[in-house]
Amino acid sequence: MKTLVICSGGLDSVSLAYRIAAEHQLVSLLSFDYGQRHKKELNYAETCAEQLGVPHQVINIRSIGASLTGSALTDDVDVPDGHYAEETMKITVVPNRNAIMLAIAFGVAAAQKAQAVALAVHGGDHFIYPDCRPEFIDAFQTMQNHALEGYADVKLLAPYVDASKADIVTDGARYATPFEATWSCYKGGEHHCGRCGTCVERREAFHLAGIQDPTIYEDAGFWRTAIDKRSA
Repeated sequence: MKTLVICSGGLDSVSLAYRIAAEHQLVSLLSFDYGQRHKKELNYAETCAEQLGVPHQVINIRSIGASLTGSALTDDVDVPDGHYAEETMKITVVPNRNAIMLAIAFGVAAAQKAQAVALAVHGGDHFIYPDCRPEFIDAFQTMQNHALEGYADVKLLAPYVDASKADIVTDGARYATPFEATWSCYKGGEHHCGRCGTCVERREAFHLAGIQDPTIYEDAGFWRTAIDKRSA
């Protein structure tokens, strides 16, 4: 199946790209510049495309992102430290981000005669992000069936939608994903901060999967403190 992967450059989407390349016909990677402070993730998406030998397109939606105010990912708001599943992490929501990106991606896929769009949403996202939940994925597919009826038949692939981050690490290792060539940290520094929700979730996932984490963290031990605090 000719498949386009939405790839941010993060661990999840790069792992998905390697899986799709092994299981289907990966035709391209599509990334979005929406004004995210961790824009360096796009460099990792480019590296992924080069390693897999497919085109990489970055679509500039910064003007749209500038209107989606209130998120720590796009505004001058501090990215909170702690576990990803904490209430404080809701400040990282960019309203309707996945719906916007998917609508564009489906249009690109239809124009390029691709048969599917793959997205790396996973079970750990459900608490924070409503547009990562199974109900959204199903509803979006139904909407696109109507939007492209008689023109194109494009499937939405979300193989991790009910999986954990640790499951993705395990899956990524199975397909030889170069984890060191992925970027998760929302703060966008020289190295992963080790304290923001995505860093804590990333470090915990490798631990639970029993796989060596090659990531360099500014604070390599904070993840245990964050997990202990959440469990208390």
